[in-house]
Amino acid sequence: MCGREGPRPGWGRCAPSPVLLLSLLASAAPHSLLGEETRQVSLEAIPAGLDPPQNLLHIRAVGTNSTLHYVWSTVGPPAVLLVATDTPHSALSVNWSLLLSPEPDGGLMVLPKDSIRFSSALVFTRLFEFAAANTSEAAQPPGEPYAPYSLAKFSWNNITDSLDRATLSATFRGHPTDDPTGAFANGSLAFRVQAFSGSGRPAQPPRLLHSADTCQLEVALVGASPRGNRSLFGLEVATLGQGPDCPLMRELHSIDDEYAPAVFQLDQLLWGSVPPGFVQWRPVAFSRSRGGRESALRCRASPPRPTWAHIPQSPIVRAFFESHSNFCAFNLTFGASTGPGYWDAHYLSWSMLLGVGAPPVDTLSPLVLGIMAVALGAPGLMLLAGGAFLLLGHRRCSEYQPIN
Repeated sequence: MCGREGPRPGWGRCAPSPVLLLSLLASAAPHSLLGEETRQVSLEAIPAGLDPPQNLLHIRAVGTNSTLHYVWSTVGPPAVLLVATDTPHSALSVNWSLLLSPEPDGGLMVLPKDSIRFSSALVFTRLFEFAAANTSEAAQPPGEPYAPYSLAKFSWNNITDSLDRATLSATFRGHPTDDPTGAFANGSLAFRVQAFSGSGRPAQPPRLLHSADTCQLEVALVGASPRGNRSLFGLEVATLGQGPDCPLMRELHSIDDEYAPAVFQLDQLLWGSVPPGFVQWRPVAFSRSRGGRESALRCRASPPRPTWAHIPQSPIVRAFFESHSNFCAFNLTFGASTGPGYWDAHYLSWSMLLGVGAPPVDTLSPLVLGIMAVALGAPGLMLLAGGAFLLLGHRRCSEYQPIN
């Protein structure tokens, strides 16, 4: 439905494509970290023993010879660490007194350190709101911006109350600590996290294909009062760059929209490491809880850009990466001034996958393959039949002998 904005970097005619490079990275990575069909997954809320509670959710996904650690937290802005190790025995160590201090370096570690093969982080920094004025799909910003909501200044629920080990999920739900307009009096911003022990698809659109090497995040804005009649919303996301460069953002296109009707695109953010890490999403959001084509919203993602300004400190990122400060940020904008929007039901949701290894990619479904076979096969059969008829007709005519 929509895609990344801005110029697309090219490789030249004879240079390898990003797809080929990603394949080479995956093939060069330790086999034990990639392609685990199943993992043993556990969820643990790590208490700080403080009031109000400090949320730290540890998802540990253990494979045959590897472990994936997802550490989600609302200490500071909502953030997640993704750490992959080459041993099934790695563990998370948290020093709360150090983590909550002004210098949290070393307050959160994955041990043993020499088993770590990949690590990165995402930080969700600001919620944007725009007065929908620009009708151009490519316009940035899409309208006059209101003052953004800093997610570092939100108050969040106790994650322990929403922990569901049966579905391997938990929900962080928050609202601004300072809300002079009362916009969030009856509303909230929710981050629902879900891990997977195997491959499959959720029941609700956009039905992203997940594997045991991934974790899903659904962001939902529910019940908040907009500051305009047809406000559009956006989300700022910061991530760690790899060296001096930002992660690569790319688009995949397909003619198959079986699982996400009218959406023929998949967007990916790729860390160019070995093994590779990725964030993956369909460029679509929904204005109703039961997502469908009638409530689908356009979504745009800006290219990642290096940034040092206005990025609030995430204690867990600072604690794990210590002096690392090479941040890149990109913006996601949901909806347009026409069509469905947040104003329909005061609801907005968007989903993404986070993982390590080769990102899951849909193949053509049997239905589409069947349609292609019929569409391409019927004309082919007609051409063959016509050619055979002409050939046989020519041979029959050549059998006649002249009368004289």
